[in-house]
Amino acid sequence: MPEEPSKQASIPEQLAEILVKVLKPGGIGLGGGYGLWLLLIEHKVSEAIASTLIGFCFSYAGKLLEPIHKGNQQRLEKAGEVVNKKLDQFGEQAIAKLTSAEDRYFEAQAAECETCSTEGMAKISGIFTPMLEQVFVPLEFDGRMASPGFSRSLEDLERLQASGVSIWDLLARAKRDAIYSEIAILAWGGYGKTTLLRHIAYSLGRNKQPKEVTRYIPVLLLLRKYREILSQETPPSLPELIMQHHIPSLPIADLKMPTDWAKAMLEQGKMLVMLDGFDEVPKAKRPLVARWLNAQRKKYRKSLFILTARPKAYNEQTSSDRIDFNSLLYVRNFNEPQRKAFVEKWYWCQEYYHHGKEDIPAVRKAAQDAADDLLKQINQRQELADLSQNPLLLNMIAMFHRRYPSSKLPKRRVELYQEICVLQLRDRPGARDLETWLTGDNDEYATAQVILQMLALEMMQQKEERVEQAVLLKRLEGYLKAQEESIAPADFLRQIEQISELLVQRESEEFEFSHLSFQEFLAAKEVVRRGEESLLYERFGEDWWKPVILLYAAQVKKPSTLIRTALSQGFKDLADACCQETSKRIDADLQQDLAELNALREAEAEVKTLRYQMLEELLSTQQWKAADKETYRLMITTVGKEEGQWFNREDLENFPCEDLRILDQLWVKYSNGKWGFSVQKRIWQECGSPMEYNDDWEKFGDRVSWLKDGSWIDDLTYDLDKSLSGKFPFGWRFVDAFGGLEWHLFSRAATCEL
Repeated sequence: MPEEPSKQASIPEQLAEILVKVLKPGGIGLGGGYGLWLLLIEHKVSEAIASTLIGFCFSYAGKLLEPIHKGNQQRLEKAGEVVNKKLDQFGEQAIAKLTSAEDRYFEAQAAECETCSTEGMAKISGIFTPMLEQVFVPLEFDGRMASPGFSRSLEDLERLQASGVSIWDLLARAKRDAIYSEIAILAWGGYGKTTLLRHIAYSLGRNKQPKEVTRYIPVLLLLRKYREILSQETPPSLPELIMQHHIPSLPIADLKMPTDWAKAMLEQGKMLVMLDGFDEVPKAKRPLVARWLNAQRKKYRKSLFILTARPKAYNEQTSSDRIDFNSLLYVRNFNEPQRKAFVEKWYWCQEYYHHGKEDIPAVRKAAQDAADDLLKQINQRQELADLSQNPLLLNMIAMFHRRYPSSKLPKRRVELYQEICVLQLRDRPGARDLETWLTGDNDEYATAQVILQMLALEMMQQKEERVEQAVLLKRLEGYLKAQEESIAPADFLRQIEQISELLVQRESEEFEFSHLSFQEFLAAKEVVRRGEESLLYERFGEDWWKPVILLYAAQVKKPSTLIRTALSQGFKDLADACCQETSKRIDADLQQDLAELNALREAEAEVKTLRYQMLEELLSTQQWKAADKETYRLMITTVGKEEGQWFNREDLENFPCEDLRILDQLWVKYSNGKWGFSVQKRIWQECGSPMEYNDDWEKFGDRVSWLKDGSWIDDLTYDLDKSLSGKFPFGWRFVDAFGGLEWHLFSRAATCEL
């Protein structure tokens, strides 16, 4: 029980005792006024004290505390003097904490996220690192809500989907709808997950969040930093992790918070806890981290949680200790407006800093001219437009364009990665006029890349994203010896880290590639160099190796063997993905090798046949609902997305005619002409070919029974005899909203002459 004030003490003395108890933990911040009131209640202060406080506690107990500094109205002067005397005993530092503790935390968390330090992008001579808010472009999401309350929010979600879900939209709703209090954000590498969390933390730290969003206390935790701590037998609680590890790591020295501050803020629902990189936790340790996180979520239900991960790491959790958040968001590809916004902001920053932070018309014009030139090149070449859908790759393209303004931009992802490696290993040391091993006469930069390739492949084989310095030096010693190089391992590592920055030290005595995608690219290139394609065969089923396999297929001279081997082992989707990679190639050697071209075409045809085998089995046995789900799976993977994601307009407008024709033919065949995309297209045309929501679209909905009694339905009965023509396939309709994008597929069906 809290200690009660002395019954003999005067009212001012009782107030002084209470205020000191409030100040000892570190002062009044968020919720401080409410905590003061609770303390008054706990001490059962007389009605006289309570009535005295009511009038002024809301403004920092203004009329009471002002005598401490300036004096106040005569009727409170005596009480103020008593309180002031008591506070003198407690010390001036405590008074300072009253106003500054949480402000200092906000500032520290914002400061940590202030610069746009994109992972995977090293510093390049003549290219400036902008501040995050100068170049940040909001991400858009596809989403699903897994809560039982989803049905209540369907209309709201569909409205959000029409323009792309914004993270701030969801956080604004979190207080009134618990479905938004836990959000998992999924995307492959380079799609800006970490940057988004940094933006949220920075905005809240500087009080720049949208006005409709509560100013939560942001806590950004990188799981790669704490994965060992959280997977131990007795991991710290979330408050302990914040107080003992997170706060000391922030870039403001001597940031001291009250002992139970984090626990109190979590319990009161004041915190937004952001956990970045679940996929960066080793697979074997993910159940342990999931168990820890689930326990913290259960204990601190009032606070908000955001988790980021690559899709496979989140979706393929098999343990009973798994994470299932209410809201699941997939990051959308960068669209043209986002691409334009980023390039223009990025080039403005480059010119602004290049000209000594002068924002004058000449600087703005130079930035706009450069941005326009880059955007023109991207818009004129579909392969560049495809690359720029990934924010990291768009950043790399911009840096390449800035560094080599007259050069032709790389056409494919593997070419872009290779150009960045050349830039970092050869051109950057030369531009800085550095006398290093990398700028020798014998093309040492190429040897340096080979050594990094050897390291990347071994790290892939060991399933490592980072390696301890002692282990790394031992490996480098072996690689350098194999290449007959005399440079000491420590000197090589120092030059690679400090000059090229392809290897970085994020944690003490621990190194990793600047981005996992560089490790994957270099590993694939090493497999090509060694001619050891068989290394990949036994790893077809491992998600960890999929990016390496695709990057290998994009550059090996004879990819048909890889594709046929994947097919023979039953990995049809992987074989199809490899075909998509090879279809982007215009490699001269490949064009001249007619035998390989023919073998590749035959392999692609075989992929198509086997890939749709499961769908045909389901349709032939009238398992309509399962066939509908399989149709969606085939379609979403055809456009390069993951199961659970939604189609966008571009996906449907450019859907491959051959694949659409195969799907349609199977549905038409086994439904005796009643169902299929060609049937839906014909009905759509009979209704006036609507390309927007109008009476004609509703007429179409009635014709195929998607619209019933004026309401669009999403739970259908699969009955060939009783259903209307054109009712199925239906499950592919993971689009932005009812009456949102479906007509683009029917238009595509017409273009493909189904």
